[in-house]
This record gives sequence, structure tokens and C-alpha cells, in this order.
Amino acid sequence: MSETIGQLFDQTVEIFPNKEAIYDVRRNRRYTYSEWNDRVNALINALAAEGVRKGDRVSTFLFNNEELATTFFACAKIGAVFNPINFRLQAEEVGFILDDARPKVVIFEEALAPVVASVEKRFPETAFWYIDEDVPEYAASYQEKTDAAPSFYPQEEITADDLYAIMYTSGTTGRPKGVMHLHKDMVSQSRILIEAFKYSEEDIGLITAPMFHCAELHCAFLPRVQKGAKNVILHQFNAKKVLELIEQEQISIFFAAPTMWNMLLQENLSNYQLDSLINGLYGAAPMAPNLVLACEEKLGVSLKQAYGMTEMGPAVTLLLAEDQIRKAGSAGKVCPEHELIIVRPNEEGPSEPSDVLSAGETGEILVKGPCMMSGYFERKEASEKALYKGWYHSGDIGYLDEEGYLYVKDRVDDMIISGGENVYPREVEDTLFGHEGVLDCAVIGQPDSHWGEKVIAFVVRKNPALTEDELEDWCKNSDTLANYKRPRNYIFCEELPRNASGKVQKFMLRKRVEDVSI
Repeated sequence: MSETIGQLFDQTVEIFPNKEAIYDVRRNRRYTYSEWNDRVNALINALAAEGVRKGDRVSTFLFNNEELATTFFACAKIGAVFNPINFRLQAEEVGFILDDARPKVVIFEEALAPVVASVEKRFPETAFWYIDEDVPEYAASYQEKTDAAPSFYPQEEITADDLYAIMYTSGTTGRPKGVMHLHKDMVSQSRILIEAFKYSEEDIGLITAPMFHCAELHCAFLPRVQKGAKNVILHQFNAKKVLELIEQEQISIFFAAPTMWNMLLQENLSNYQLDSLINGLYGAAPMAPNLVLACEEKLGVSLKQAYGMTEMGPAVTLLLAEDQIRKAGSAGKVCPEHELIIVRPNEEGPSEPSDVLSAGETGEILVKGPCMMSGYFERKEASEKALYKGWYHSGDIGYLDEEGYLYVKDRVDDMIISGGENVYPREVEDTLFGHEGVLDCAVIGQPDSHWGEKVIAFVVRKNPALTEDELEDWCKNSDTLANYKRPRNYIFCEELPRNASGKVQKFMLRKRVEDVSI
């Protein structure tokens, strides 16, 4: 049984050496597990020649590609600490992470070169490796480094308790923190999800969500590699390209945020042969029942949801296919080997794990399990607060029903208090999503001299003719939304700011309205 990610990979290579492992769509390159292993080992030797040793950080600033997948396993086998960086970040944000993580090597690509060029001078001790042609003066060629390196595997003593990665939080509320995970955390997560999602060596998985995020990396990619399945790597999400690849590569399973599934449904599906697609995974938010049904009917896919957070690897609850409609809006039941409780929120400090609430009562979600982080990188105080008394304090608000299904209402920080009443944005958003003219929406609170806070809705329209009056009538006539929860203003926009996992960055929406009198 594998104890480390490197051992997990080596076992798959031994069992399936001649099976196709990955297809990099951007470069039109295919590798068997044996061929891919040679590339992993060549990168290990190239990193070692650069001075990378066990415990050193190696950062990737990449879209989805073979090089990111190869770096993931090379770091695991050599004992370097993998640090994937969000490709959506701007120069100041990337500079913050590089300053915090202090990587020995940064691997980046052409599309992100302008961002790197604006910060690289601040890091003279860091080597920058470029994966494309026309290498910048300040960088070295990744291809030349790996081509010149031998493909044998230099053995390194790695244990289950060694640090595997530092993954920075999504930053929905501000500055990201580096989440530290050990090898055993992700080996456990992979094992649990293989069983829960019934992964098979026959699967052909499509990688279309960002690989730098743990939802794609740990819930989809890693378990499929462990089972010896094939992974098709798409550089970044494009609805038409996803549909083409399902037909071309006979894709059987992939992960996407609800917004991505919705975008697929907007295409002319009759142009594609999609019979191979059997299973679909989603996360970041629950799916509305009408979207679940549309995916099942139009795509022929059976959907499963995972809810979680970077600090837990991420998955802590699962909503399986048979419960998608019966438990619509739920995040599912707690993962095997995990524990989850709802406790009374404490505004003055960490919530007390002993103050457990009954079924149906809303409070803060606390979780623990074998995939829980060891802490935040060089953030002792934040780590102690987040892991108070051995539980991860999620900052999410929710409740458990009588059957033990979790319903996530919102973030503690996102709750709106209007006229002394609690308003959970999710309730309002769910109502708005029921309108056929709404493609996407998000709700925030804005300070109000009379009510304390008022409800503001940002709406992305399917139909440009949709008006505020129509949405107002929709909410007024809703039998699920109390009058005091109705939005008092609607702001129409082209798109919502989202992080890598698909979660809306509401702090950015607040910035849009804080200087505007509404």
C-alpha cells in the first residue's frame, strides 16, 4: 500500500507501463505511463542539478499542461515541496506568494511571462524555468534542462509524514495563506475518493478545471493516476473544446464547477456525440435541481458533488448521484473517516467544539479527518486559531438535517443582518437562479443607515432584456423567500469575479459598491 505520492505513482507505472497515461491537448503529445515516468525522472535530475533538495519549494505558474503534472510527481518523488500558483493572479499577488514560499525554482509559461517579468528581479536567488520557445533572458529553458538530464530515478528517503505541498488559499476574503499538506493526507484522500466515486482503470478523465487547485488535482487527477486511468489535459476551460474532446477521446468522467456545467448546456449539444460521458463531478457550490436535471437529460451524465476546502485536501462531504434531486441544495454526507459537527459561532474567538447544535440548527461547520492540513506555512497564530482543539474551523455556516446531510448556508463573513434578521445570501441566490433569465448571480450586504445592511444582487443575464422589475416581481411572488430577504438593488454585470474553484470573490463585489451611493 502506498504511503507517499511518489510510491503511488511508481506502483501505477509498474502495473500499467504501456498504457496511455496522459494526453496534453495543447501540444498534441501523448505518453504512456512508462514514457511519462521517464519525463518525471528527468525533471527530478534537472531539479537536483539546480540544487533542489528535500524540503525545498518548487513553484509552478502554469495553466493545465503536462509540465505541471510532471512537476507534481517529480516533487513528490524527490521530496521537494510542490507549490502550484493560481494562474489568474496578478504581479503583486504572485510576488506575495513567491516572497512567502521562497521557492528554489519557478516553472512558468508564455501566457504568464508578462507577470513573471514584472516580479523576477525581486528574487535573485530563484531560478525561473520557461516551458515554451523564445526563452526570456532572465529564464532558463525547461526543455533543455530536462533533455540534458538522465531519466533514472535517484532514490530519496521520503516518508508519509513529510511535507508534500504548500497550496495557497483561494483568497475569497483577502490575502492567501499557505496550506501545508503531508504525503499521507493526499494518499488518504485519493484512497477515500477512489472508493466513493468508483474510479476505474478504464476511466478516461478530462482535466478542464485548474490543476493548481486541490479540487481538480486531488479529487480527480490523483485518484485516476492511482487507478491507472488516462488523463486528457486541456490547457484551460472552453465549452466547445470540452465537448469536442468528449467525443474525440471518449471521455467518461470529469470535474467542473456548476458554472462550467451550465456553460456546456448553452452550446448546441446536437453537434456532438457524448455517449461516452458517464460521470460528472462538481464542487464550489451546490447545483440547482433544474441544472442537475438538465445535465442528466442533455449530457447523459450522472453527477456527484464534493464539498470542502483547501485546508482539508479538499473533500469533507459527498453528495452522490442518487441524492442529487432528493437532497437538492445539500452538500451531502461526511466523507468516510471524517467527522463533521455544527457548533454555535463565537464572535470573540474560535467556536467551541463542545457547543454542538442539534439537527436543523444553523452554526459554524467544524471538521476533522486524515486529510486535514498540518497548518499554515509560517503562520503559527492563524494555524492555532483554525485548528483549535483539533478541529478545522471552516468559517462556513450551515446545518445538518435529521439524516445527517449537510446544508451550507454561507460564509460567516458573508451573512447579512438586515433589520435585526439574518439573511443568508445563498437563499436569495437560489431564488434568483430559479428565474430563466438569470445565468449567474451573487448577493452581498451593503451598509444601510436604516436597516443596518441591505441586500444587493449582482446578476449576469442570459437575456439582455431582463429588467430589475422582472426580478423584483419574481422575488415578491416567491414562496421560498421572505420579504425582508429580497434584494433592494440589482446590479447587472457581464461576469462575476471567481477564484480557481469557482467560488465568487465577494470582497471584490463589495469593493465595486463601497464608493457608490445606491
